[in-house]
Amino acid sequence: MEMHLLAIDWMLFAEKLVLIAIIIFASLGIALYTTFAERKVAAILQDRPGPNRAGPFGLLQPFADGLKLIMKEEIIPNHANKWLFILGPGLAMTAALMTCAVIPWGDKVVLFGRNIALQIADVNIGILYVFAVVSLGVYGIMIGGWASNNKFSLMAALRGASQAISYELAMGLSLIALLMLTGTLQLGEIVKQQMQAGHYWNIVYQPLGFLIFIICAFAECNRTPFDLPESENELNMGFHQEYSSMKLGFYLFSEYVNMFISSVIMATLFFGGYDVPFFDEAAHANWGNWLALIGVASIMIKAVIFIFIFMWVRWTIPRFRYDQLMNLGWKKLVPLALINMLITGAVILYFNK
Repeated sequence: MEMHLLAIDWMLFAEKLVLIAIIIFASLGIALYTTFAERKVAAILQDRPGPNRAGPFGLLQPFADGLKLIMKEEIIPNHANKWLFILGPGLAMTAALMTCAVIPWGDKVVLFGRNIALQIADVNIGILYVFAVVSLGVYGIMIGGWASNNKFSLMAALRGASQAISYELAMGLSLIALLMLTGTLQLGEIVKQQMQAGHYWNIVYQPLGFLIFIICAFAECNRTPFDLPESENELNMGFHQEYSSMKLGFYLFSEYVNMFISSVIMATLFFGGYDVPFFDEAAHANWGNWLALIGVASIMIKAVIFIFIFMWVRWTIPRFRYDQLMNLGWKKLVPLALINMLITGAVILYFNK
């Protein structure tokens, strides 16, 4: 009996390892081609061709960029703290990839007679886990800026840390109203509630909460108009000014991984996750694995739409001044999130009388 239980545990361990590998490589691949997509979107908005030399239609450009970063010389400044200088980009990339662990990418699939969940860990504190890991990403920026021993890098890192603290508060408050409605921190359960008959996506119940959340997501990902930590025309490339080769690549790719994961989380919390609009999953339960694949395609399409919005905003809206950024976070978004939470509580009390 003990040997049988041990075999099942090893099978589960192998399943999770394979799922982790697939999700990590998929996230890195999507981040790689998001760089290409951003340059193409910018080109379209600015009426120019964009990258079109490497491969057909320029599709090999991301590999050319990656090869360029790998082939560049590794430079560590003489006065830098060597170990922390190396740790910074590694921590930023690790934190970016860890957030995908609790995201439900689809329904269960059946392989070799086993039900395999398309989620690495369905923990009951999923949202808290995401916030905890996202907070670790700030250390990557702060350590990298401080270890460079460059005043411009340090100023940019301080900007990034204060920006993250300010906007994480508003983001957390916006989610409290959502949690009051769902009654759970478990991301898989939040998706299942949105898929129930007679229940709409959470965007219908929490439009203001979603608006606050997406603005804070821009700030958390250091995307324009909140890219103060990387304002190259003020701070000489910002906190990663002294970095080169793949250390710089890790910082750049971690931003795109964060953008992808943020898009998936917004789709999960407010737009039904892997739920397909106007499609009754219960009526097509006999489709088996095809139903799960349709769900994966659904959440990926939603994520791509949000990624396009990230890019569209970047090439449309100018950067805020630092005082405007802090003013928006503390004097606008935090009060709005508190008001949204109070209104949600009042509505819940009214309908539960």
